[in-house]
Amino acid sequence: MKKYLKSVLSLTIICAVVAGLLAGVNSVTAPLIEKNQAAAANDALLVVMPDGSDFQPVDLTAYELPETVTEAYSEAGGGHVFKLTTSGYGSNMVIMCGVDASGVVTGAVCLSSNETLSQEKTYGETLKGAAADTIESVATVSGATMTTGSYRDAVKDALNSAIILGGGSVDIRSEEQILADNLLAALPAGDTFTEMFIHEALTDVSAVYTADNGAGSVYVTGEGEEALFVGVGADGKVVSDVPADVKANIEAQAAVLTASTLTEADISGIELPKGVEKVYKTSGGNYVVEVKGNGFGINGDEYYNPSGEPIEIKVALTADGTIINCLTVYQSETEGIGSACADKAFYGQFNGRDESNYKDIDAISGATLTTNGYKTAVGKAIEVVKLMEGVA
Repeated sequence: MKKYLKSVLSLTIICAVVAGLLAGVNSVTAPLIEKNQAAAANDALLVVMPDGSDFQPVDLTAYELPETVTEAYSEAGGGHVFKLTTSGYGSNMVIMCGVDASGVVTGAVCLSSNETLSQEKTYGETLKGAAADTIESVATVSGATMTTGSYRDAVKDALNSAIILGGGSVDIRSEEQILADNLLAALPAGDTFTEMFIHEALTDVSAVYTADNGAGSVYVTGEGEEALFVGVGADGKVVSDVPADVKANIEAQAAVLTASTLTEADISGIELPKGVEKVYKTSGGNYVVEVKGNGFGINGDEYYNPSGEPIEIKVALTADGTIINCLTVYQSETEGIGSACADKAFYGQFNGRDESNYKDIDAISGATLTTNGYKTAVGKAIEVVKLMEGVA
């Protein structure tokens, strides 16, 4: 028993001595480790801001910055360095970006990513010298639009954040947030909204969004910064404060949509182009054609694993073949490349076009097969209307 107690006592003394030594060593090494870590962090900041000095962390809780900003540092010359996290083709693309006191990008590097084409490794070089009002003009890389587009957007967030940290004001909302805010302002009784597929030719209306709770709709007249959002209640009456002529027109267009019906057309005896699924006639004398297009999913090189699925498209046209509306209903093209055919920025280009110019749209960068297959399908929809009207 005495031997056991002696052993325990010895171990206790040894542990105490070791703990004391470790504490002493830690008191000496901890400041050195902290200093080395700070130096390493400082070196990383200098990569994107070579002339920077005396970097200090910024308390992000004191500002409302874009969600991509995860860290920020100020430096003695009035510049800032931002660490940003975004998603390109993959998730968690981490970027470091420097912005000098004049609001110009001094450098941008990708620290880590899950991208497949490695364009993010060098794309930051093209962004040097960009400012908040010029960065949109920097081109993305063909075939890596999603990766480089997300990279550019993140750097734009850094530029906007630098303005905010400098005491300025900038709208950091995304396009989706701005649209949602405009819709809710026009129809406060609504909640969330879904864009309507318009199949009748409307006057001075570029889009219609219906409230998911049944409170009514929002009609958009004009485009871009000139767009006017007009709320219409479930009873078809304008609820927004707009000029009398705008109110009268919107209520008239709302009445057209409310009265409109779709009837599946009789296509017996008509040899339709291959890929056309269904044809509908509207009560206003227009047509809706459902057609499948052979993009990369059908015509792609097997080496790149095409999906084997066509693009499903819906096109509304007047009786003379003018496109009222175009929509990608389904696609399984290459993610981050051909999948852009599902973006309104692409399919919306066909609206208002006809047989003479429907091919004159901007192609999807790096997705020739997708673009050409889509245009061919739209051309078939136009051909269907000619057949139905007996002019083919």
